Amino acid sequence: MKKYALVTGGSRGIGKAICRKLAQMGFTVIINYLSNDEAAAGALAEITGDGSEAELLKFNVSDPAESEKAIKAWQEAHPDAFIEVLVNNAGIRKDNLLLWMEQEDWYKVLGTNLNSFYNVTRPCLQPMAVHKRGRIINIASLSGLKGLPGQTNYSAAKGGLIAATKALAQEVGARKITVNAVAPGFIRTEMVDGLDEKELVKTIPSRRFGEPEEVAALVGFLASEEASYINGEVISINGGLYS
Repeated sequence: MKKYALVTGGSRGIGKAICRKLAQMGFTVIINYLSNDEAAAGALAEITGDGSEAELLKFNVSDPAESEKAIKAWQEAHPDAFIEVLVNNAGIRKDNLLLWMEQEDWYKVLGTNLNSFYNVTRPCLQPMAVHKRGRIINIASLSGLKGLPGQTNYSAAKGGLIAATKALAQEVGARKITVNAVAPGFIRTEMVDGLDEKELVKTIPSRRFGEPEEVAALVGFLASEEASYINGEVISINGGLYS
């Protein structure tokens, strides 16, 4: 029987690296994305070109009705399968000092980075509980642990995601479902465009930004059987910048 993994925001950056890693581990990867059809097709082609299996599932994770409809339609089309691994990765940044932050930028960031956890996780939970098997891995952030100036909205969303991780882990652990979070620091993706890398690396003990594949390797471990006794944890991957 095929094993399925759903990765939200899976067409680019860390999400794409996670899709590739899970595909290499033998999962059929469901690549969720919002609007960039070209990037999604490219991610799909990379994975299938390596001989692995993947499919696309386009929906807006910040929309509860759209998320539930898309996931239920997938479940109905795959009656003998279930999403065994869920990686809540989708995220956006709208940085600004709170003094100047527009209301829209606050709610958009919370919608994509935090509300999406509820929108996507809830419809995936029951099948995991029925099969008594599942992995939920939430991509948090250094911002959610220490807070970063100019990212009050992003920090609030990721901090909320971390708290939700710890709470849900206690709710579903008896069903052999683990819920963990990964908190990356500065990773070389589009999300760090515009940041002063030359200055920032001076603050990082490892003296460099991380690579998406390094985050994906950690996610792959948490999705594996070897990680079955790790639950409710937040694992930092930031080159020693903050612990």
